Amino acid sequence: MIDVRGVVKTFGTTRALGGVDLQVPAGTVLGLLGPNGAGKTTLVRVLATLITPDSGTAKVAGLDVVHHAQAVRSTIGLAGQYAAVDEVLTGRENLEMVGRLYGLSKGEAKRRANEVLERLTLTYAADRAVKGYSGGMRRRLDVGASLVGRPTVLILDEPTTGLDPRSRNDRWAFIEDLVAEGTTVLLTTQYLEEADRLANRIVVIDGGLVIAEGTSDELKHRLGGDVLSVRVARADLERAGVAIAPLGPEAAQVDLDDRRINKPVEGGARALVEAVRALDEANIHIDDLALRRPSLDDVFLALTGHAAEVQPDEAPVQGRASRRKRKEAA
Repeated sequence: MIDVRGVVKTFGTTRALGGVDLQVPAGTVLGLLGPNGAGKTTLVRVLATLITPDSGTAKVAGLDVVHHAQAVRSTIGLAGQYAAVDEVLTGRENLEMVGRLYGLSKGEAKRRANEVLERLTLTYAADRAVKGYSGGMRRRLDVGASLVGRPTVLILDEPTTGLDPRSRNDRWAFIEDLVAEGTTVLLTTQYLEEADRLANRIVVIDGGLVIAEGTSDELKHRLGGDVLSVRVARADLERAGVAIAPLGPEAAQVDLDDRRINKPVEGGARALVEAVRALDEANIHIDDLALRRPSLDDVFLALTGHAAEVQPDEAPVQGRASRRKRKEAA
């Protein structure tokens, strides 16, 4: 349903995408991960026909995003990082407006708006002005606007950023329901737990290039071995990192808030003994020590050298500009 081959996009002297290849089979979720400025949002904008690539090809449902942009827009739904809804209108009016812009009749637009409101549990607030909605309600309405056209491909650019854990779990369940019904989803996310739960396959990009891809388990297997997790006093973190560095070739991840070092190691249980010996020789008191299987966070750090976080270096698909583009898309 999504086929990207050799896509390059530059902005001045900055190469945002350096020849990206990826494919997404129908009815699956592809998780797109990458550190700050990796090119994720740029790729989303290419697929959504908001910008054109400098070279390469990108197709959605067999339609070229450059040569058949209008047809692509009728095939996709797009929800960006921030809610792009009209605050003056009611929730119902927002959805009916989007339906009309997609070319639906007045009656069909109203019917689909009602369906979306019920599905997102917003019926109780459907006739209130959006300016009185909470942030979570606005985000739900924004996702709802992307569903009015019943897209076969849904592009979600960090759809749960800023949501509380309960709202995030509700959004995950909603996405799983859509995929079960046959929707194809491209998901960019800063939450590795989100990719671990939702994505059938994961593509990691860094510096505008694909550096790894596979299932969550396949990517975790690339690290091999286990992860040593050690908690020490904050003042001892740096010395502890040096002490356990010889236990494996991969870089350690330091969590300052939790006073914890997570270090990929080799040798299984023997690594625990060696870690205790090394920390004892360095005269470092251990508050907690454990050995566990690698997580997707460990893989991400090993592949990119960065923690996963929001991308301030890329312009998000959001706000008033998004409303304008959505109207153009219709």
